[in-house]
Amino acid sequence: MKQILTLAASAVALAGCATMSSGPVTGPATVAKEKAAPDTMRWLYGSGEAAAASIQTWRQIADYSIAVVHQRKAPQSVPLGLPDGTTGGIGTPSCIKADGTAKPFAAVFDVDETVLLNTGYEYWQALTGKPFDADEWAQWANNGAGIAQPVPGAVTGLRRLREAGITVIFNTNRESDTAAGAVAAIEAAGTGPAVHGQTLFLRGDDDMGSRKDGRRAKIAENYCVIAMAGDNLGDFADVFNADESAIAARRTMVARGEYAQLWGNGWFLVPNPVYGAWQKGTLDEVFPPETRWKPSPGDAPVTMTRP
Repeated sequence: MKQILTLAASAVALAGCATMSSGPVTGPATVAKEKAAPDTMRWLYGSGEAAAASIQTWRQIADYSIAVVHQRKAPQSVPLGLPDGTTGGIGTPSCIKADGTAKPFAAVFDVDETVLLNTGYEYWQALTGKPFDADEWAQWANNGAGIAQPVPGAVTGLRRLREAGITVIFNTNRESDTAAGAVAAIEAAGTGPAVHGQTLFLRGDDDMGSRKDGRRAKIAENYCVIAMAGDNLGDFADVFNADESAIAARRTMVARGEYAQLWGNGWFLVPNPVYGAWQKGTLDEVFPPETRWKPSPGDAPVTMTRP
């Protein structure tokens, strides 16, 4: 999800590897340098492990959602972030309309690195080492259709949901003025259809900026949301990203209590180690005192001195 488009690539020096010419040396050696993608990009965009993890997640999304439909007992939606959420920004809207009829089932998805892989844009970032550029991202958002690939498992997962009568809705932080490009990319990847204002909601559709709670509330007016998926906690509720500097508290919030019960049970996280709100935290914040270890005998390797 492109809430925070500051890539790990901007923080990781691009490594190089040199190869020497094998011919006779008649002058200075010719050195060819090949840029290496950051490890996070290698994992997400190039590894079989990432493909397997994504397929596994998408299979779980479809299996869970279809099981809910078969049970047909959802007087309330899955908990989701709402502007007026009753408990810490989280609410469970009713699945019954004012006239007493049932709302149709829907599953809500982030787009970037949840449904689509932004391989073209990330390649450019890795190649150049440039920080995020809003104009370049807008060009990609408008013209990346056909290059952006589906997340492994997404095409089959979305097809299974639609065949079960579940409406697929996209809630992304791509800008509303790039709606046509978003629709084209989603459909070119085989994950569509998407209709702006109906099954596609974008940043700029309301006055809440990158926060998605308002869009979630709009969706819940007409649908019974039985599942949500994304690659960032803000894809589920804005409360998780309210204080991104509170590293330990943010992790604890999602890993314990009522929120912990939702992962795999209506909420599904798609792996994305490349960018996101998680890109915060000093060494001390990531490793609290009780988790630290040092080898004996001290803080630094033993050095030997000769007389």
